[in-house]
Amino acid sequence: MSSHILSLLVFTPVVGAVLMLIASQVVKKDKANVYKWIAAIITGIQLLMAIWLYGAFDPAGGIQFIEKASWIPTFNIEYFMGVDGLSMPMVILTALLSFIGVISSWKINKSVLGYFALFLLLDAGMMGVFVSLDFFLFYIFWEVMLLPMYFLIGIWGGPQRQYAAIKFFLYTLFGSLFMLLAMLALYFNTEPHTFNLILMIQSASTIDATVWGISLKLLIWISLFIGFAIKVPIFPFHTWLPLAHVEAPTAVSVILAGVLLKMGTYGLLRINYPLFPDQVVAFATFLATLGVINIIWGAANAIAQIDLKKMVAYSSVSHMGYVLLGMAAVIAMNPAGAQAGMNGALMQMFNHGTITAMLFLLVGVIYDKVHHRYIFFPKDYHDKELAGKQGFGGLASRVPVYAGFVAVAFFAGLGLPALSGFISEALCFLGGFSVNETFLGEGSIIRTLAIIGTLGILLNAIYFLRAYQHIFFGKLNEKYADLSDMTKRELFTVIPLAILVLWLGVYPAPLLDLIAPTMEALINTIQSAF
Repeated sequence: MSSHILSLLVFTPVVGAVLMLIASQVVKKDKANVYKWIAAIITGIQLLMAIWLYGAFDPAGGIQFIEKASWIPTFNIEYFMGVDGLSMPMVILTALLSFIGVISSWKINKSVLGYFALFLLLDAGMMGVFVSLDFFLFYIFWEVMLLPMYFLIGIWGGPQRQYAAIKFFLYTLFGSLFMLLAMLALYFNTEPHTFNLILMIQSASTIDATVWGISLKLLIWISLFIGFAIKVPIFPFHTWLPLAHVEAPTAVSVILAGVLLKMGTYGLLRINYPLFPDQVVAFATFLATLGVINIIWGAANAIAQIDLKKMVAYSSVSHMGYVLLGMAAVIAMNPAGAQAGMNGALMQMFNHGTITAMLFLLVGVIYDKVHHRYIFFPKDYHDKELAGKQGFGGLASRVPVYAGFVAVAFFAGLGLPALSGFISEALCFLGGFSVNETFLGEGSIIRTLAIIGTLGILLNAIYFLRAYQHIFFGKLNEKYADLSDMTKRELFTVIPLAILVLWLGVYPAPLLDLIAPTMEALINTIQSAF
């Protein structure tokens, strides 16, 4: 199995989708449950394979479990897969959240076959992105995941689902066009012509062509950056995200925030960083600036929200800014500082994935029970008796278990020590503070940006604590006097994430040890440019 474990991880969900189509022709009764169980079993098997892969992976062993075969020989396109310390955390995160997403979708009753088949195809596309080492194969999986997400939002989403789905599709496709142009430019300017990412990276330094008097390397780097920045999303490409989150079903919001956003920063680290280290050095301060804008802008918008789900969506914009700030620390002349920033960036990708997944699941829990998500009802709400009034109040006395899990998720989101969000954000800041003036005089700029970025911690506390206060404290809203606490199924989806948040907050070594050797090699590659 080990020789084909990556193919099994990617294509097992596709097999599950095919099994659903077969079941639709064979099973006569209670088909909905059959589809749900097929999806649960398939994603459960995938999660077990990911756990096995983690156990067998050697962090110091470089790229492992390689699968390589000629695919389209005419254009030197290969079926090339492998994992290292950069992709392993994302593989585990994808498998875990896909399984949890299926369980949290158990109440879906509209076009059940279509929903779960598309969900499995989305799972396959995401997993394919994280294990592909041929750029052409990477691009195919990148595009494959676009269609399932479009339909999952557009069919099973909220009232504005079609507009949200189209906006998501167009933004992502716009970025994909830049990525396609960059990929073709790399193909035709490397010898031999290849889509193999390893070979592309090795020969990219020889590219000396210009276009309109501008370095082709610079144009390729910027094109790739735009493609990945839209997915993160980096300001000002972030406007598609809040609407997509608000309109998407709970499980799709979990996947969107927990996995899809991470593909943007993963792409930057996997392709942009090793491909043209000199451009990474030149753009480090710019990247840190965008990161701090994300941190402050996202948090400020989250404070302004009265819809709990929209608040969490904007918090994702803010928290991805920490990743960018940590990535900018790659230019730190202090090796420990560079390592801290880069490790923190990748840790934040994983930790934010688990925290934000927990947040969206918990928002879905309360929405299923009371059918709204308003901290305060809008002033133009259709029910005039509720317009402008507090949406909840005093729920801690009725749903103490739910209140406890929300507290863990909120405090992890605002970066409380002993929870996973703290350690990754702290490392990102440590990296930013470690960049000194010896590098092009820009160290003081990045350190100043890191200082400004710490305001995000305060802003995070404002919107999380405000929401918690209005939902769980104060006088009990009599409308919810009979509200029931979390069900066993809901607990089943949230408890594993809560355990990870607590475990990695107290003992982050397993994740740090997994990623450190790969990040160190990447830092050495970048710093060889100066």
